Amino acid sequence: MSLPYHYKEEDKVSYALAVDLGGTKCSAAVVDRKGKIISGRTAPVDLSSASAPVLQIVQLAKDLSGGEKPGDVYAAAAVAVPGLVRRNGTVWAPNLPGWEQMRLGRRLTRSLGIPVRVESDRVAAVLGECWLGAARGKSDAIVLMIGTGVGVGILSGGRILRGAHELSGCAGWLTVTRDEVHAAQSCGELESLVAGPAIARAAQQRLRNGEASSLAKLNASNITAHDVAVAARQGDGLAADIFHRAGRLLGFAVANLVSILDPEIVILGGGMAAVAGLYLAPLRKAMLERAQPLAAKKVGVVVSELADTANLLGCARLAWDGASSIQGSALKMGSSGSSGKKSSRSRTRKERR
Repeated sequence: MSLPYHYKEEDKVSYALAVDLGGTKCSAAVVDRKGKIISGRTAPVDLSSASAPVLQIVQLAKDLSGGEKPGDVYAAAAVAVPGLVRRNGTVWAPNLPGWEQMRLGRRLTRSLGIPVRVESDRVAAVLGECWLGAARGKSDAIVLMIGTGVGVGILSGGRILRGAHELSGCAGWLTVTRDEVHAAQSCGELESLVAGPAIARAAQQRLRNGEASSLAKLNASNITAHDVAVAARQGDGLAADIFHRAGRLLGFAVANLVSILDPEIVILGGGMAAVAGLYLAPLRKAMLERAQPLAAKKVGVVVSELADTANLLGCARLAWDGASSIQGSALKMGSSGSSGKKSSRSRTRKERR
């Protein structure tokens, strides 16, 4: 995605600003009404203060506007956050210092002069998949995001599931083993066993136990999930076994989700989706062993084709729906699923109360 982009007069207010704010990096993109990403930028998250990520988003918006005022380029904006978005508009994001009750939407609207919506990254992911991904045209879908953490976006009966406290989808807390998992108390059992940091920890521990591996040539304390994936692809038995075990545990988790929610499709996303070939087979096998038999036979388990743009596209969809609501007219958005539109309109009504 090249920068800067020089906007023509007829382009103005023809784009949405989409922002995917994570615990370690922040991505922003300019997206048109059909979901085409015009330009974008990714940078490490500034964690120097509670306000720093907010100011960073404002700066990214200005950088991507090609020298124009944000209000002259963007019809609206939406931001995905790694945490909880309460009904009163405040954000709780445990990986961002000082974000216990951050009024992100209000601050960005005031700074940028455009409507800004804020959603959890789980919701953004499923909306992105419903608009332009594997969940397009589906009314029941699950997006399982696996990266530094684990979360799930859930579409059921054409609506986003949020829960009584906006906590639906915290799949990292699923229990998938009878073992005592000490790290489960801080981030949840599933997340402590299968997320990227867990893959690295498993390799480090097994090397310290004296098991043979090509990873032994590295400093054990510095081994990452990426290192383990590279070794597994090169035929390292220990690394391959780590991913196989993670796949089994993910399969148990997916079995629970499939049995309870009966989705048409489960989509694997997040950073770990890039190495899904290392764990997808044991995941599917475990899911078929443990899930409700009829539901298990009917559900598809696939890897997202949107890669790291799913959240950005979900945010773009939210922004466009928000803009259409404010303008009082419906935007025709090609082949988008009805679920995203229904969900965001329902959310808008709640926010107005």
